[in-house]
Amino acid sequence: MSSVMLSVLLVVANVLGAGMLVPQALRMVRTGRVDGVSGAWLGVGVAMNVWWVTYALPHGLWGLLPVSLVCGVLYASMAARYLRVLGGGVRPMLAGATLFGLPPLVSLGIGGWEAAALVIGLSYGAQFAPAAVAAVRAPSVAGISSLTWSMAGIEALIWLVYGLSIGDAALIVGGAGSGLMAAVILVRVAVGSRTTLRTGGAPALSRA
Repeated sequence: MSSVMLSVLLVVANVLGAGMLVPQALRMVRTGRVDGVSGAWLGVGVAMNVWWVTYALPHGLWGLLPVSLVCGVLYASMAARYLRVLGGGVRPMLAGATLFGLPPLVSLGIGGWEAAALVIGLSYGAQFAPAAVAAVRAPSVAGISSLTWSMAGIEALIWLVYGLSIGDAALIVGGAGSGLMAAVILVRVAVGSRTTLRTGGAPALSRA
């Protein structure tokens, strides 16, 4: 793949990566609802973006820095909103942050950046798992933004392609896993919306 195309992919991935969280954040602020939103996912999001910044700096992956920094701030903002709406919920956030944030640290200490890169990629690929589980189990998906997860899926595929192009294991594993989790959430939202409409109730999800 040409350097120009790789640069284009980086720009698009950064725009989508940062932009994907905006609809979800605005939805939480606008509706005051967090139905179907996972506190653990928010904690994981903060932890993983800290790791991406930490990984990008020594490896010169400057294209990762803007999206990681912006997403870290957005995840932290949504976490604060989530806690404010529920009046609690800090335990699942801390659990998610610890579960996903600690393994890269351990692998870095044992095997250096080569081992840590693989663990970071695996963690990134699975970071949407709490959100996917929460969406599948939730009786209502009214708090979930379909636009956010559509953008997340496209961004994940871009990082997968970019990772394959430069031979970066963290991006390859992470992109594939994240794309799968985003697809699960989108299917759940689509099924939930159709089910609500079919039973004559209020739509479970309005457009983000």
